[in-house]
Amino acid sequence: GHRFMPNRLVFPGGRVDDEDLTAACTSALRADVLARLMRGADRPLAQAIAVAAARELEEETGLTLGAPPEVAGFDYLCRAITPERSPIRFDARFLVVDAELVSGTLAGSGELEGLRWYGLEQALALDLAFPTRGVLERLTLWLALSAAERQHQANVATLRNRGWVME
Repeated sequence: GHRFMPNRLVFPGGRVDDEDLTAACTSALRADVLARLMRGADRPLAQAIAVAAARELEEETGLTLGAPPEVAGFDYLCRAITPERSPIRFDARFLVVDAELVSGTLAGSGELEGLRWYGLEQALALDLAFPTRGVLERLTLWLALSAAERQHQANVATLRNRGWVME
């Protein structure tokens, strides 16, 4: 019954709400993550993207980064922008956080169906939508980097028109 990508494996997510622009956090984003987010957003929106990610994670999965959320553990993995010809458009930023920083019970609000953990290899073995597969492949590359290499990345991998570019 979902309008966008029904019956497909998707990431929890959504949009930045007005409240996310002024919501409190227990920490700020790391400077390197903020700098990369600000390549496509001003400072208030960059911080709000992290707040929205934490909020959507909790709303859709029951998992939490705290209240108010702890966003210092986020890293900016990649971005995906749908082609202009697509009937449903999105400009999505994909954030990643160490599972050890997340608490709660995987339950969710019912917005996502069949909510469960997938191992990375298990997920990649599924019939995935092109953007979902691409983000998981970017995650595989990110996981192979050291923490220092991750922090020194200046550019962001962006999916545009079914191809990755570094921006």
